[in-house]
Amino acid sequence: MFGLKGFKRWIALGLGALAVVLAIGAFAFRIDILRTSLDPRVPFQAYAPPRAPDYAEARAWALPIDSRPAAALPADVFFIHPTTYDGGNHWNGPFRDQQAARMLDRVMLPNYAGPFARVGRIFAPRYRQASLYSHLTLREDARAARAFAYTDVRAAFRVWRARHDSGRPLVLVGVEQGGLLAERLLREEIAPDPALRKRLGGVYLIETIAPADRYGPGAPVPACARRAQAGCVVAWATPRDGDRRRTRDRALVWDGDMLVVLDGRAPLCVNPLTGSRTDAPADAHQSLGAANATGMGWGVRPPFLKRQVSARCVDGLLDVSEAKSSAFRPARGWADRLKVAPYNLFYGDLEADAQARVTTLLGRQVYGRAAAPITRSIEVRTSPVHRID
Repeated sequence: MFGLKGFKRWIALGLGALAVVLAIGAFAFRIDILRTSLDPRVPFQAYAPPRAPDYAEARAWALPIDSRPAAALPADVFFIHPTTYDGGNHWNGPFRDQQAARMLDRVMLPNYAGPFARVGRIFAPRYRQASLYSHLTLREDARAARAFAYTDVRAAFRVWRARHDSGRPLVLVGVEQGGLLAERLLREEIAPDPALRKRLGGVYLIETIAPADRYGPGAPVPACARRAQAGCVVAWATPRDGDRRRTRDRALVWDGDMLVVLDGRAPLCVNPLTGSRTDAPADAHQSLGAANATGMGWGVRPPFLKRQVSARCVDGLLDVSEAKSSAFRPARGWADRLKVAPYNLFYGDLEADAQARVTTLLGRQVYGRAAAPITRSIEVRTSPVHRID
């Protein structure tokens, strides 16, 4: 009897050890496992993409078209959202995919479009985004899927110009995949048009690698050298999992209408804490406010947590310190950890930066001023309270 118990104990220990080994293996090869599970398993050339959005319809836009008067919102913001579609069946996700739409509405819009809600009317097209899988491989199929997404973004931008553009300042914002598409939109639709370029407040390529040599001082739209400058580009990308070399080696940039590896070129890095292209560090005291707006819904301004992070551009990538608050924790699922963070460490900085650039462009104060800080303390003394019957 004792021998049977001992045998069972050894079996249990063996199964426990096997489970530990399998768990460690699954974690070590989690990206490979995820990549295999999301592979569409059909060449892009033979792939039939989902139906294209019709940008004349309200459902093709992620936010209602804002009809508030120009006096209340002096600019238009064209916002291109990051990846929310994982993949599996499609190289490019249906623009009405429910799971991707929930993540867009609950996480990405509040955190990344939210900072610009007090800058101007926001136009955020839904589009047939390249799947998360296409960002996990450098295959030609994946590059073609990412390039394909641009056709929708360009169509949406042209509908904005034809139907909604009233000649006000324009702010262009793209995040991650959306930043890559915004960078091409800037070069093909905005920079060649002198009239449109003249009323460009700013361009924000968030978590996006763009070649620095395209945005020198003589470029039609240069990198931002200071916050009080309009018509320039703010761009940065943080190293993925802290791996600077892998982040740069796997970065894709536009060469005409094709995507190619960065190939040793320096990425553009403009520090969001300062709004300037500099390698000088910005400490946490310069931070205007990080925020976690996930789940708050559109139109709700999240509370700001100031002095959360410091940031510095190093070799073209933005090194950011760990946030002090537990409100800024990474996503839980494997797939979600490969997307942009479900919070915005530079929420307040982006809001102030965009307002400053539009103000510079217009040459007058167009946004409400913040209350002046209290610099003098006042002593408050207790006073007797007399009861009146």
